Amino acid sequence: MAGRTVRNRNGRTTSRAIRAAAATACATLVLAACGSTKDNVASDSGGDGGGSGKVGVILPLLTSPFWQSYNDYVPKMAKSEGVDALKTVNSNSDPSQQITDINNQLNQGVKGLVVAPLDSAAISAGLDQAERKGVPVVAVDVAPEKGKVAMVVRANNVAYGEKACEYLGKQIPSGKVVQIMGDLASVNGRDRSEAFRTCVKKNYPKLKVLEIPAKWESDTAASKLDTLLNANPDIKGIYMQAGGVYLAPTLQTLKSKGLLKKAGEKGHITIVSNDGITQEFDAIRKGQIDATVSQPADLYAKYGMYYIKAAMEGKTFKPGPTDHDSEIVKLPSGILEDQLPAPLVTKDNVDDPDLWGNTVK
Repeated sequence: MAGRTVRNRNGRTTSRAIRAAAATACATLVLAACGSTKDNVASDSGGDGGGSGKVGVILPLLTSPFWQSYNDYVPKMAKSEGVDALKTVNSNSDPSQQITDINNQLNQGVKGLVVAPLDSAAISAGLDQAERKGVPVVAVDVAPEKGKVAMVVRANNVAYGEKACEYLGKQIPSGKVVQIMGDLASVNGRDRSEAFRTCVKKNYPKLKVLEIPAKWESDTAASKLDTLLNANPDIKGIYMQAGGVYLAPTLQTLKSKGLLKKAGEKGHITIVSNDGITQEFDAIRKGQIDATVSQPADLYAKYGMYYIKAAMEGKTFKPGPTDHDSEIVKLPSGILEDQLPAPLVTKDNVDDPDLWGNTVK
């Protein structure tokens, strides 16, 4: 159905109709990393902007604690990396608006763009516009399906699903576990879902995976989890693919059914999440959930600024390990992606001051 509503990363609303229209239309981190990835530099030819000029930064939304934190990090990291970044622009969960935002920034004469795509397919229209104007683009969080970008700054989303699988598998010998998935039309949702599913099948065959396609929607997650629990009150584990949108509704639903037991108590449901926001850390401390994979909002901002400056200077990169504990890989599309580290956080390390979720006020 052309008008069917779906959602992309962390609650982004889109539709196939909108996609078709869009397609046509170091203050807080150690400074030693500021010159990072030097061993991966393939060339330094000097860009059109000579490394200077205004940089536009386009956000997908500001309704998630994760993106609120990323937004707060942007000006700090721009300053530490020597980037003249304009005030961020919020596309407000609208992919077609994001294309308009890119157009507006290009018309203002920006020399570089850092964009967190709402839709990995529709964003190609904006990337094409930037390429025609000779403006380099760095993508954050979501890899475009096509189009030219200097670098994708993103954590390894396959590892998210695998880490959640390993944690639940070691805690639960057998029984039912629920995977509250993101939008399978997005690369993030697909990577996490398939990795979790494959890992359980291969390594923990005594676990039965029940799946909720929640499309990064909190209301959908709550209603479908409620229905699933009515039929399966004996579930033993939950994997939430985005704590920013699924944490509160999941805890509320469990509480309403008398199933929210603290870790260590009889009947406790083991819960693993993704994001690394402050609210998840608090839930771990309270024993409401057991673990989360910390998606690096601070490093997304830092290396988004690092790579756009490098692109404006004409630098290109090659695959391989970096000096900031990540690896640059070449995607099937030919695009390069710096896969940043995303640690598993449990009660054992939840108070680590180096975790960005512990630095947010």
